Amino acid sequence: MNNTYGEFGATEAGMIIGVMLALLLLLAIPTIFWLLTLQKALGRCRVENQAMAPSMVWLMLIPLFNIVWQFILVINVSKSLKNEFESLNVQPDTAEPGKAVGLAMCILNVISAIPYLGSVLGIGSLICWIIHWVKIAGYSSQIASLHVEQAVFTEET
Repeated sequence: MNNTYGEFGATEAGMIIGVMLALLLLLAIPTIFWLLTLQKALGRCRVENQAMAPSMVWLMLIPLFNIVWQFILVINVSKSLKNEFESLNVQPDTAEPGKAVGLAMCILNVISAIPYLGSVLGIGSLICWIIHWVKIAGYSSQIASLHVEQAVFTEET
């Protein structure tokens, strides 16, 4: 049977599925690295300072649930970092590390579903996501170095 205009054959359907899977993989890779960064940051906080367990970041991979969970995740990572900095007697650059840009990312992400505005808001969300990722990685590195300094100090005394 010949394909006529508007009908898909098995080859075309396979190509479409292949492209969709490739795009999904392309989006999943940076998301996984972002989640690893958040997990590492939470893991560097002492257990008593963690507002959530580090493994809870992976709940972001649950479709639809992640719409709400992203807000909870950003808030709890910020709380954990704040608690850890306070216990180390260090003042971070903001009162709630990563919270403002993280919430901006979440809000832009949700409202990017608005027709016509979505693409612009989606770009804003992407920019906030990158900034949040970099900030959390920086705070995580700062906490790791503070733990090393504290360990060296306690060994010397």
